[in-house]
Amino acid sequence: MAAPIISVSGLRGIVGESLTPVVAAEFVAAYAMTRPEGLLLVTRDSRCSGQMLSQAVSASLTAVGHDVLEAGIAATPTTGVLIREFQAVGGVQISASHNPIEYNGLKLFDAEGKVLAANVGEEVLHAYRQQKADWSRVDTLGQLNHCEDVTSTHLESVLKTVSVERIRAAHFKVLLDANHGAGGLLGRRLLEALNCEVIVLGEEADGQFTHPPEPTAENLQQVCTSVRQQGPVIGFCQDPDADRLAVIDETGRYVGEEYTLALCLGHVLSQSVGDVVINCATSMMNQRIAENYGATLWRTSVGEANVVGKMQEVNAIFGGEGNGGPIDPRVGYVRDSFVGMAQILDLMAEHQLPVSQLADQLPKFEMLKEKVDLHGRHVAVALDSLESRFADAQADRTDGLRLTWPDRWLLVRASNTEPIVRLMAESEHPGGARNLCNQARQAIG
Repeated sequence: MAAPIISVSGLRGIVGESLTPVVAAEFVAAYAMTRPEGLLLVTRDSRCSGQMLSQAVSASLTAVGHDVLEAGIAATPTTGVLIREFQAVGGVQISASHNPIEYNGLKLFDAEGKVLAANVGEEVLHAYRQQKADWSRVDTLGQLNHCEDVTSTHLESVLKTVSVERIRAAHFKVLLDANHGAGGLLGRRLLEALNCEVIVLGEEADGQFTHPPEPTAENLQQVCTSVRQQGPVIGFCQDPDADRLAVIDETGRYVGEEYTLALCLGHVLSQSVGDVVINCATSMMNQRIAENYGATLWRTSVGEANVVGKMQEVNAIFGGEGNGGPIDPRVGYVRDSFVGMAQILDLMAEHQLPVSQLADQLPKFEMLKEKVDLHGRHVAVALDSLESRFADAQADRTDGLRLTWPDRWLLVRASNTEPIVRLMAESEHPGGARNLCNQARQAIG
């Protein structure tokens, strides 16, 4: 049997192959060994395999003596909010994020409602590999309960971060593409609370995705057409667990995921200046925005847990990743598409401008992502060669190799799951990103 893809923050795999009820039960039993006594939350996105896995996860957690609160279908950021609301000692979100429908996964949370830090995740991995679950006797089994109101606290938290009356007065017509994921549940409630005229595509949370689940330009062509035909002022597109948000403007143009964080960041910093955190693969737009406001910007390794860890360390007022994942600590330390929707609508209402103009006002960069076949044992040599070739750049080995110039950057990272390296480049000059990737290919050989 194929092995699931396991990391310090959880696992994912193909249901019935690398991810079975047995794998899920053993993995969360290992996770429970790292938790103190107390309640654990279990949620899932809308995938058709989610209910089956939820039953396996809840059974395993009660079998090791933890009380479990099942909240059913919920967005990943909602999971974080619920953990804090019910003072749970952790939680499990059953989701494969943007992976195809045959996948599912387990994402692990701590008592602060954020994805596990790497050191705790390593403890889980060690316990899982040792297969040392501490199964309970009948008199110490945990109890199973169900959460009735899943979204209200999250909704209230998001609304507190924006000018609700300003947005309500604008009476925006908004299209939301939930794509039959978990986002439509809170998405409609949020938009209606903001007095928007709402069109929801794929509102039923049944996991029967209308298009491939990752919210990329290629996958959202039909949604762009729907925006042109139905006339909203903006289109919002979520991934299945609703921690990522892509934007389509009023003309039906795919604005994209990188712009989500940049639009939000500029709006937040216009109200309060403080430290912000992004990862090393996120657009330089955010750096320029931070510089314009005199804010300090920090970069971390790729991964939500890395961004969140740095945000807490420097007490950042905002952060996120360029995959459409803004993180607002006032709501929670989880990437949050609902934060993105509220902040962008507030930005539009304040300036009384369409999102097309607001996006076009941001600093202009061209980004390119590619991959090169390369076996893991050759990666170190390739990175050394690249650093020598680009000796005029500022080199950073925090996550692969990031080479930075004032007007461009190149990131080269080895894949954790394939014998490839990923190339990502960005430049403010047309053709500059392509040139960087071509030079990197030549240097790698």
